[in-house]
Amino acid sequence: MDAREKLRRFLEQRREAGETELVFDSLSVEDAMRILGAGTGKEAGPRKPDAPVAAKETVTTERSASRGEDWRAILREAGAAPPSTQEHSTTPAPAVASAAPSAPVVETHATMPLDQVPTGIVIGEPGKKSAGGPSPYGSLEELNAAVASCTLCPLYKEAKNPVPGDGNPRAQLVCVGEAPGATEDEKGLPFVGQAGQLLDKILAAIKLSRKDVFICNVLKHRPPANRNPTPDEVQACSPFLLRQLELIQPHVIVAFGTFAAQTLLNTREGIGKLRGKVHQYHGVPLVVTYHPAALLRNPAWKRPAWDDVQLARRLLDRANST
Repeated sequence: MDAREKLRRFLEQRREAGETELVFDSLSVEDAMRILGAGTGKEAGPRKPDAPVAAKETVTTERSASRGEDWRAILREAGAAPPSTQEHSTTPAPAVASAAPSAPVVETHATMPLDQVPTGIVIGEPGKKSAGGPSPYGSLEELNAAVASCTLCPLYKEAKNPVPGDGNPRAQLVCVGEAPGATEDEKGLPFVGQAGQLLDKILAAIKLSRKDVFICNVLKHRPPANRNPTPDEVQACSPFLLRQLELIQPHVIVAFGTFAAQTLLNTREGIGKLRGKVHQYHGVPLVVTYHPAALLRNPAWKRPAWDDVQLARRLLDRANST
């Protein structure tokens, strides 16, 4: 895959995740333009290598200057334009003037009655097996042993440790992420790096801890350099995840991030369309929210993520009250 295609895919994934302002932490806009074959404008001048460049900053190039376009036009030609800020803007609305009548408070899925929260995708039926037939794994211990010896995809060759999952085997809430990172690969445990520390805080905010929940990922081995999972890898690992959910029988599932949501809900819809709804996974309510790693990159998403986990908490309380 050439650099141009890598950049296009990266931008598409960020768009599906709902990002509206893209930040190149280690890649300058000039370098991105060069990858796209646009050339760098002389007006831009040298840039310090460690200074992050916000994608919202317009950089004029030789190509765009001659046509009166900024770098976004070049990206659109490559099929990777960021979404319209009007469509997915996370910027707070301007304050209403004091002389104007106060606007009515709009309820979100975090506070509206549960029976009014939009219904999402329905996968399977209550009580039906999700793994598609009899499973050889009668317990989480047997499944963990199978993960440790799994060779169904090449990821095991470079991974240091398998990361099947961790937590309460009778958890009422299961957190599903994407794949192990470097720290998880070192320790063989899910969500123990920086994103995991944020997940701990998210759980504490809804009065839960790691000992109360079960945490796992779609992939059970780390992809090299934390790249995105491939379809073949997801297909190979999915039976482990589905069997984990069968064995644990949670009351609520929270899918953190695009890959977890798309895998469990069998969809290609982006996270922006999947949030704010109560999906059903074989009769179990499923809530979609941003991955903690995405919240570290974009703090503006912390508020909507808080709405999502509040919804999950209310679903859990309802399940426990019946």
